[in-house]
Amino acid sequence: MKIKSQKDFWSGLMFLATGLGFAWGATFYSFGTSARPGPGYFPLGLGLILATLGAITLFEAMTIETEDGEPVGSFAWKPLITILLSVLVFGLVLPRIGMALTIPILVAIASMAGDTYHWRDVLISALVLTFGSWLIFILGLKLVIPVWPPFLVN
Repeated sequence: MKIKSQKDFWSGLMFLATGLGFAWGATFYSFGTSARPGPGYFPLGLGLILATLGAITLFEAMTIETEDGEPVGSFAWKPLITILLSVLVFGLVLPRIGMALTIPILVAIASMAGDTYHWRDVLISALVLTFGSWLIFILGLKLVIPVWPPFLVN
């Protein structure tokens, strides 16, 4: 059978593998019941949905004819490395300087992944995301995440 859309084939394969991986990983947690779901219930469901979408995309890539076969272009290394670096820095810095300073750093680094970089847009995004994160995670969910650096709180 011939691949009729390379982009759909590889993205479908990626979705299928990721979904099956999450579904498999969820089997190591208790499922609970529908009335009282356990920690494995939600990841299993999402993994199976993602795997199903991947299988559908894979099927379409093999059956629906495209004009040029939709070849996969060159790999975008700069955005990939920049986003991974921003998440790594976020994980390392959050416990040390708190959420109020870490989220703007994350946004500033991640914004460098794109082709354009405007300080005003980065600043607005950082402020909105920091305030929204504070509202959701600290006020709403009552999670214990340091908001400010420990040396400012003590």
